[in-house]
Amino acid sequence: MGFGHRVYKGEDPRAFFLRQLADELTVRAGTHRLFELAREMEAVMWETKRLRPNVDFYAAPLYYALGIPTELFTPVFAMSRMAGWCAHVLEQYAHNRLIRPRSEYVGKQDLPYLPMEDRGG
Repeated sequence: MGFGHRVYKGEDPRAFFLRQLADELTVRAGTHRLFELAREMEAVMWETKRLRPNVDFYAAPLYYALGIPTELFTPVFAMSRMAGWCAHVLEQYAHNRLIRPRSEYVGKQDLPYLPMEDRGG
């Protein structure tokens, strides 16, 4: 997760800009060590796997620097993609074909839902 991209075989141009933003914001937030660790991880992944970071990689130090609680990282990630996911569904219906059949959800379904306010935490 956070490395490699199906389309961008070189550097993901979005990651380039998020890296710069993460560098600036983590300095201001006093969390620059997280950015430094991310840079080290990026170097190791390039040296060992020849993979560059994608747009998602620098989201974690950015979210943290912005004060977003870690338990909300995944919901923020999902919300940022919801418009694109909806566009895919509409396109799939319009053309009567799946765009990414390998992305079919195969996990558990119909699980019970517990509202956040009832979780006590």
